[in-house]
Amino acid sequence: MLKWVQGVKLGKVDKGVGCDASGCQNKAVRSLSRGDVSGSGLSVGGDGRRVYLCHDHYKAWKKATKKSKSLERSRW
Repeated sequence: MLKWVQGVKLGKVDKGVGCDASGCQNKAVRSLSRGDVSGSGLSVGGDGRRVYLCHDHYKAWKKATKKSKSLERSRW
């Protein structure tokens, strides 16, 4: 269990990691798994399990995956 310590930044997004989308120099605001982003049509660089996206690219990812998420929820 993590304890909150005032003034300590715990995640990479809080530490100021950049956006992984190709050609983007903005700071990341969200972290997603590479598998979630792979089917959305965004071109991301780097390697590893996590993909870091800025606000604009996160919004584009949400819009691109909106229909597939809705279909996935309806199968429950």
